[in-house]
Amino acid sequence: MPGVLRRRPPPAYRAAGRGALRVTIAASAGFYVLLYGLDWSVGATYALFGAIAMAGLSHLPGSGRQRAGSLLGAVPVCWALITLGTYLSVRTWSAVVGMLVVGFTLAFMAVGGPRFAGAATGLHLMYILPSFPPYAPGSLGERLAGATFGIALLIVAELTLLPEPGALPYRERAARAAEGAARCAERLGSAPYTLPEDLRDTARALGTELRSSQVPEAERPAGAGLRQRALAHTGLATRTLLGRLAALPPPPAAAVPPGGTAAEADGTDADPLRAVADVAEETVAGLRGRTPDVRARARLRRVRRALTSAEDALPAAQRRTAALLEIADAALAMSTAADLAVRGRAAAAPAPGRFWYARMRAPQLWWRRLSGHVGGRSVFFQNAVRISLALAAARLIAGVDTLPHGFWVLLATLTLTRTTVRETSTTVRRALTGTLVGAFVAAALLALVGTDIEVYAVALPPLMLVTFTLGPVKGVGWSQALFTVVVALVFAQLAPATWQLAEFRLLDVVTGSAIGAVFGLLAWPRGAHDELRRSVAVLLRVAAEIVVSTTARTAAGGRRVPVLSAPGSRSLQHALVMAESAYAQYQSEPSGRARPPGGQDWQAALITGHHTLWGADRLLVPPEPVEVPPLDSRPAEAVVRAGDRVAARMLLLSARTDPTGDTAETPLPLSGPPAPALLLDAPPGTPHAYYATMAWLASLTTDLERLAGETGAAATPADGRPAPPRTHAGPAW
Repeated sequence: MPGVLRRRPPPAYRAAGRGALRVTIAASAGFYVLLYGLDWSVGATYALFGAIAMAGLSHLPGSGRQRAGSLLGAVPVCWALITLGTYLSVRTWSAVVGMLVVGFTLAFMAVGGPRFAGAATGLHLMYILPSFPPYAPGSLGERLAGATFGIALLIVAELTLLPEPGALPYRERAARAAEGAARCAERLGSAPYTLPEDLRDTARALGTELRSSQVPEAERPAGAGLRQRALAHTGLATRTLLGRLAALPPPPAAAVPPGGTAAEADGTDADPLRAVADVAEETVAGLRGRTPDVRARARLRRVRRALTSAEDALPAAQRRTAALLEIADAALAMSTAADLAVRGRAAAAPAPGRFWYARMRAPQLWWRRLSGHVGGRSVFFQNAVRISLALAAARLIAGVDTLPHGFWVLLATLTLTRTTVRETSTTVRRALTGTLVGAFVAAALLALVGTDIEVYAVALPPLMLVTFTLGPVKGVGWSQALFTVVVALVFAQLAPATWQLAEFRLLDVVTGSAIGAVFGLLAWPRGAHDELRRSVAVLLRVAAEIVVSTTARTAAGGRRVPVLSAPGSRSLQHALVMAESAYAQYQSEPSGRARPPGGQDWQAALITGHHTLWGADRLLVPPEPVEVPPLDSRPAEAVVRAGDRVAARMLLLSARTDPTGDTAETPLPLSGPPAPALLLDAPPGTPHAYYATMAWLASLTTDLERLAGETGAAATPADGRPAPPRTHAGPAW
């Protein structure tokens, strides 16, 4: 009708519809070609469920080309799983043991990043499908051929059907942020030596774009390899550089000669900010595939050495020099990490310390990632144990009771088990309601149509299209209802079926969901909520120990040499890994997704941990051997006292955060003046080590004040629900 506006479907429906079209064409084409063209009923089953498993039930992130690459790499894994499942299905006990081992392995591989985690459900199904009777190793070839054909069709569909544009790569995000850092550094080098508000907002936005929560899953540098670790390190260093530039104090007015520049005020032969800008531009060139100016990093190192040896009696000038040293350190870390991310092991090997991974090969890095998560405190380990035990129990019950279509039991257990008992119970309730409705519809359809296979063959593709379009958007109830009818149409074409097929489906889903609910109740029922609080508490305790030891060594002075890391850094790195993984899972759970505006920002604790780690390395692990003189009695006492105060705040917040402690629900005061106030008492001629340490403690104090405002309001009331925390102001650099 003229004048009537046509409303486009919401983006969620459009995205789900594109995926549904691809999986429907691949699955139905493979099924019909093998069933009706070659009369391969087994191969047709594996072609259909292979496409459904890897696209309809899995969540492979990225564009069509990226998903096709992931599917191509998964084909050999599918062959191994189908072969293993075929031969272990000879006995129930061997199938159960295999389910336990394979289930744990596939679930635990989520530590490798979003692509591994996204493919886990589909790979589980590729093992579940052949692990039931009949024991028929003679049909292994047909099984492998069918699964390969279905996945191959899916790869073609991902590449050709409604291709999606790729998201902005993380390397380009880092390049844009480094470009912004170069502009900030150039602007700070001239009067009025502060950033205008528009450039400050731009820097804040560029830093926010590098946060993992703002990056699509396929582009997150979450892998264990060298380049992925280096790219993540690049993003963190760039965010730190932007934050340090925004907080750079202007030079004291008395130190700037009339018509002079900030470089003259700093007392160096070269402009530190110009050198930082050059290094940032070099980083941009490398990340974008151009040939960088490798001399920029060497110039910045020379400038940093000059800053370290510069002397100035003005405390304000000393504070600015300490801030410039932090900026130079962040810029060098950004440039070195970007070089490793682009060139890998071909890059110049950096000094040990924060780039410990640069000298390790891929197997070592993977072993470090996997071994670091073996233990009850890792959410990846918890999830793997939960799902493997649930699948093994489901396989045992299905085998002992000889349930018809027993793989539906395991499919229900696999797809309905969640990381929290509350979410599992809600999911199971909706799934059972949907399955009951779908079973009634399927039973009526089978009773009315009977053995008229043509009707089922015609109805299957459009029903699959509707199922995989509405299921991801409408939720698990709709998904189970529609999928129940889909499987009824599939099996009605494989063998004569009656209305009892729908009854079997309902029985199997009830059994599988009950098993999932039981293990969700017994194994870590609160998901990542308690684990996140516990891991953050451990993180703050370890950080407090490092703050105390670092300030004590700074006050005492001594020889500093390049080593792998500062004392205690390995423990803090592990604590950060545990906290970050718990935080990632917490964000995926309803309690983490449905935080109120201004809600608890656990990234404040993670940033505190990173700042503690970087500051300790910067103070105790120099790029070349150096002799640090001890501080005089007054500055030494001030550094130690400030370090103790910051560490005490960390311990108080740790006690408040820990869900197992007596003070988890008790407000604890954070008394005492902030650490930066002690800078005013520094006598003339105090060494740079004092100012560098106090600048580090000042940044940690800012982090803790922000975290205290959130954690203090997050005390858990008696009803067990976290209270909404107070809002906070200020950017999260």
